[in-house]
Amino acid sequence: MTDGPVILRPVREDDLPMLERFLTDPEATGPFQWFGWSDPGRFRRRWAENGLLGDDGGQLMVVTDTDPLGFVAWRKIVTGPASYCWNMGIQLAPHACGRGVGTRAQQLLVRYLFAHTPVVRIEADTEAENIAEQRALEKAGFTREGVLRSIVFRDGQWRDGVSYSVLRDDVSLS
Repeated sequence: MTDGPVILRPVREDDLPMLERFLTDPEATGPFQWFGWSDPGRFRRRWAENGLLGDDGGQLMVVTDTDPLGFVAWRKIVTGPASYCWNMGIQLAPHACGRGVGTRAQQLLVRYLFAHTPVVRIEADTEAENIAEQRALEKAGFTREGVLRSIVFRDGQWRDGVSYSVLRDDVSLS
């Protein structure tokens, strides 16, 4: 259950401190997203360059009413000489988890990407132990494709991931 309608909107300058916390505060990321300290200025530089919206990917804020809860992001994956798909992800503040926000935000991003780009496939992946995100992806219309063994290094060990996809024909845009 959410506290209001979930919407996606472009990142504003006053959102940057929240995004920077995801790079500098292990408690802000949750158990599956902390990969060590990162350059806290990278979001600010990219925002100044293109508002975090480019031809090869982008980020949108996830909000209810005016409360920013995190972000969704996508990046281009080249699949052939003349084809590509998107790989998308989400990062929510811990207080936003478990309320249906992630499922709805991912549904909105899928609809947005299919409505505004010619791709036919959107991918997402998560750690094998992240059962909540797997459920959210499945509720958002994604199909589980398989396990990616030892795909990500986090917290001192290699971890398996689970790959998901949704195809344009799987989603009603109306």
